[in-house]
Amino acid sequence: MLTMLVAVALFAMMDAGLKQLSAHYPPFQVASLRGAASLPLVLVWALATVGVAPLFRVRWSLHLLRGVLGVAMMAAFVYAVARMPLSTTYSIFFVAPLIITAMSVPFLGEKVGPRRWTAIAVGLIGVLVLLRPTGEGLVSLAALAVLVAALMYSVSAITVRILARTDSTQSMMVWLMAMIAVGAGVLAWPQWVPIRSEDVWLIAGIGVAGALGQYAITEAFRMGEASLIAPLEYTALVWGVLLDLTLWGVLPDAITWLGAGIIIASGLYLLRRERVHAEAEHP
Repeated sequence: MLTMLVAVALFAMMDAGLKQLSAHYPPFQVASLRGAASLPLVLVWALATVGVAPLFRVRWSLHLLRGVLGVAMMAAFVYAVARMPLSTTYSIFFVAPLIITAMSVPFLGEKVGPRRWTAIAVGLIGVLVLLRPTGEGLVSLAALAVLVAALMYSVSAITVRILARTDSTQSMMVWLMAMIAVGAGVLAWPQWVPIRSEDVWLIAGIGVAGALGQYAITEAFRMGEASLIAPLEYTALVWGVLLDLTLWGVLPDAITWLGAGIIIASGLYLLRRERVHAEAEHP
């Protein structure tokens, strides 16, 4: 759980950097830069800890799936964050833990009782509040892009749990970063914008935060039950509000607070029910 909290904080810092880059570069290029900036750090760490061989003893089909999901998720998220405040983007993205909890039943064999299904339904109502049909609502392509990113993230998180049974954390991180860097780079190439010298430090910072955050979140989902770890994603709202206020001078409106509050309440209830369930299984 602590690892997940650290991962969320690191990704919030990275997302702030991505938002700044998105003002000057297309979404696929920003996604590619994110992967390319983290890859050298991840690769050095992987080679130092497990060597070359474990990086190639992997289930390629699932790694390729994660790569495709990663490219789609990053590009959709960057598109959204360029057009909405971080806190609003995060609030909509909070549907991801609900999706992960629901998907943990058919794909991971985890047990989710009727009370937790009710909490998931309540959380989805919160998402509908956020996606109101006026202003930044359901008609907003940016809001729909966040939903696409959340779905891609959820499937990827479930895939990590499946891959962790056979593949190393190092291989999961190296191939995800490599596939995002190359895949998004190929898609971005026709509209590639030359890198400005003043953005080099920002790209480097994104690389460090992204590499450390990816390690932390991969380890969190590898060690913990998905339906327990996922709700901790909600702490991102605190970081989103702080970064929005500090860097861009904006705060969430009342509807965003209401929708986010409903989703967070359902997530906290899911967390509480998970603890009760775990204590009943292991008295």
